[in-house]
Amino acid sequence: MAICSKSTFSRCADWFITYFLFLLIGMIIALWMRDGVISTLLWSGLQLARPDWFLPAAFVISAVIGTAIGSSFTTIATIGVALMGIGTTFGIPMPMLAGAIISGAIFGDKSSPLSGSTNLAASIAGSELFEHIKNMMWTTIPAFGLSLIGFTGLGLMHHTGASAESLMSLQSHLTPQWWSLTLIGLLFVTAWLKIPAIPTLLINVTASAVVFLQSNSVMTLNHVIMDGFKTTSSDPMVQDLLNRGGMLSMMGTVLIIILALALGGILTEEAILADFMAPLIKQVRTQAEAVIGTLLTGILANFMIGEKCLATILPGELWKPTFKRLGLAPVALSRTLEDSGTVVNYLVPWGVAGSFCAQTLGVPVTHFTVFAIFAWASPICSMISAMTKVGLAQNDD
Repeated sequence: MAICSKSTFSRCADWFITYFLFLLIGMIIALWMRDGVISTLLWSGLQLARPDWFLPAAFVISAVIGTAIGSSFTTIATIGVALMGIGTTFGIPMPMLAGAIISGAIFGDKSSPLSGSTNLAASIAGSELFEHIKNMMWTTIPAFGLSLIGFTGLGLMHHTGASAESLMSLQSHLTPQWWSLTLIGLLFVTAWLKIPAIPTLLINVTASAVVFLQSNSVMTLNHVIMDGFKTTSSDPMVQDLLNRGGMLSMMGTVLIIILALALGGILTEEAILADFMAPLIKQVRTQAEAVIGTLLTGILANFMIGEKCLATILPGELWKPTFKRLGLAPVALSRTLEDSGTVVNYLVPWGVAGSFCAQTLGVPVTHFTVFAIFAWASPICSMISAMTKVGLAQNDD
C-alpha cells in the first residue's frame, strides 16, 4: 500500500506552488536590485567587512537571518545574493561563498520554529515543536561548529582579492538608499507574523513594485519583473554580480524541478521506496541501526524524489513504528528526519533546493557540494550520536 499517495490534482497543485514560489523569488531579486536594497547591502558590506573573515561571517549572518525568518529560500534569495556579491568582490571563490551561505540558511531553516520543514518533521514524528528543536541541538550545534571552523580556515587560506579597477567600477554603481531597508524590515515582520512563504513573498513583491513605480513606468516594471535587473556597466565582473533576477531566469530551474517532482510522484504512488525498505526495516534490532537506517532512507528519498518534504514524510512514516518498538522518543525520529530529509536536498542537482540554490547563486550544485559543510556534517553528527547514544532521546513510556 502506497504511503502518502496523492491524486493527480494534488500533484499538479504541488507543481503550481513550486512554480509560483520560484517566479516570486525571481521577481523579488530583480526588484530589490532596482529599488536599491541589494546595492545598500553591498555598499555596507564593502565598507565594513574584512576579506579574511568574510566566509565565516557569511555563514553566521545567513544562519541568523534564516533562523529569524524561518525560510532558507528567502534567506538565499535576498541576503544570500548580497553576500555573494560582496564575497566575489573580495576575490573569494564562488563555490566557497555558496557553501557558506547555503550552510547558514540550512541551519536557520532547520532550527527556526517558523520553518515549515521543522514543523513538518515534528508533526510526522508526533513530537512537540520546541522539544524537537531542543533535542536537535545535539547534532545541530556540532555541525554548526564544524562548519564555522571549516569556513574560518577556508577564508584565511583562499583570500586573493579583486582588482582595484573592478572594485572601483562596482562601487561607482552602488548608491546606498537607506530607506530601502524598510523592505527587509517588512520581510521580517511577515515572517514573525507566521505568514506562509508565498503570501510573504507576494506582500514583499507588491511593496517593492509600489516603491519602484514611484519613479518608473508600469512598462519598465514589467520589463524588470520578466528580464531582471541589468546594469549599465561594461565591466564583466560587475555584470556578473548585478545582472540578476526576473521570472525568465527561473524557467530552467522550474523545468528541472517539475520533472523531478513528476518522477517523485511516480515513485511515491507506486510505493517503490516503501516496498524496497520494508524487508530491511523488519531486520532492524538496535536503536543505532534504526537511526542510521532512517538517515539512509532520507538520503535515498532525496535522490530518488528530489523534494525535501516527501523525503521527510516517507522515512517518517516508514520508520515511526520501529522507533516506537525500540523505545526511542518521538524527538529522536523528528531530529533524524531533519538531519537527512531536510538538509541533503540541497546537495541533489535535480532536487528542488539544490536547483534553486544553483540558479539563485550562480554556482552548480556539484561545485558547491564539498563546501556546503553543514549539509553533510548534520547526518554524520546524527550517526555519531546514534552509535554513542549521546543525546539520543529515549521514550519514557
